[in-house]
Amino acid sequence: MELAQIIMVLTLAVMIAGWAPLYITATVGSALACFAAGFPLTGTAEITVQKLLIASINPVIVDMLGVLLFIGIMQKCGYMDVIIWHIVDFGRKKGGAPGVSTAAGLAAAMLGALTAFTQPVITATVAGPAAVRLGLTPNKAAGIISLANTVANCCSFTHPTYLAILAITGVKFGLINMYGLIGSIWIYVFCYYRAKRELIAEGIGIKTDDDGSFEPLPEGSPSFKKAFFPFLVLCVAFFAGIPVFLVGMFCGILVIIMTHMSLADGEKAMVSGVTQIAIPIVAIISLMFMSNVITKVGLVTLIAEYVRPYLSLAPIQLLFLASFTAGLVTQSYAASAPIILPFTQIVLDMGCDPLATSFAAITGAAVMQLFLSGGALTALPVVAGVIPGTVQKLANRYQRPAMLVGAAACFILTFII
Repeated sequence: MELAQIIMVLTLAVMIAGWAPLYITATVGSALACFAAGFPLTGTAEITVQKLLIASINPVIVDMLGVLLFIGIMQKCGYMDVIIWHIVDFGRKKGGAPGVSTAAGLAAAMLGALTAFTQPVITATVAGPAAVRLGLTPNKAAGIISLANTVANCCSFTHPTYLAILAITGVKFGLINMYGLIGSIWIYVFCYYRAKRELIAEGIGIKTDDDGSFEPLPEGSPSFKKAFFPFLVLCVAFFAGIPVFLVGMFCGILVIIMTHMSLADGEKAMVSGVTQIAIPIVAIISLMFMSNVITKVGLVTLIAEYVRPYLSLAPIQLLFLASFTAGLVTQSYAASAPIILPFTQIVLDMGCDPLATSFAAITGAAVMQLFLSGGALTALPVVAGVIPGTVQKLANRYQRPAMLVGAAACFILTFII
């Protein structure tokens, strides 16, 4: 067991440092720890590698499939585009440049929370240049829109780290997503009022009339009410306690009926949403396998012996700070998992409320993962590419106060939930 624990510590260190691919490292390191601990591959023994892998396939994956079935057909039939366009247009009409950027970021966050990837570049392509034309600098517009990743990861239905935390705590989708939104929305509240105040101070003011290059929806597009109705049904059924997979399936069928799509084409559209699940499934299985192995080789118990006296003072708040630090150090929500998951298990074993435990573990790293760089691949770098004149370093500096506001709001919520 001592050798197995050493192997797991080295595995966690490699993952946190980013020296090797995250999910391959988690799987290979966990398997080696199993062999070192003497766990057989298969058989009737109480603990086998096969049993640990099977235990990694958590029911939360089924819920994620239901959400993606619904999103798949919403995207294929164009309803999602209509919803996003109206959200951004509403922001322009009500808040000018700050409204455009804020609405675009929130629309991207909503889409990212429901799908496997947050892509603020989708809304930034139109909203970013529009915000600049209305008076916002490129750095500010890019910084605000790309903060979508922080909000999406605070209330996600698909991010592997988020799902792994829920798999440990046993919390279902619903309230945890709402609390994540309530905590992280302050990022955008702060951004909106800060940008508005700065425009007024600069003498530019709030202009709501674009020059006409804000492209209208294609002719014949459905109204916002019609496009949003399936979402409303989804939310009502969701909070009524109906299994998420069935909710996603039935709401997808509702969209088929509303759009007069054939059942065959509708099914293909729904399944197209599930194609986005490949990476999350591999990720959550590898992370949960790692978490199960960490527990079975006694590493969680060992860590708990040292940290329990300190955690007992304020376990939920200290878990949040551990998650906060993990996100800040690794600059990756996924790479934060090796730190977050053991602490989550320890706090849960102390008898803390699963919902509060989940919220603290999720939000700290979700908010701080972009603090030093603005994020990689899907966040600020790609948004900067579609908003001419953006300097990524300066845009990231503009983001940081908003992230700290979001982190403070989430920390306060840990005392309330």
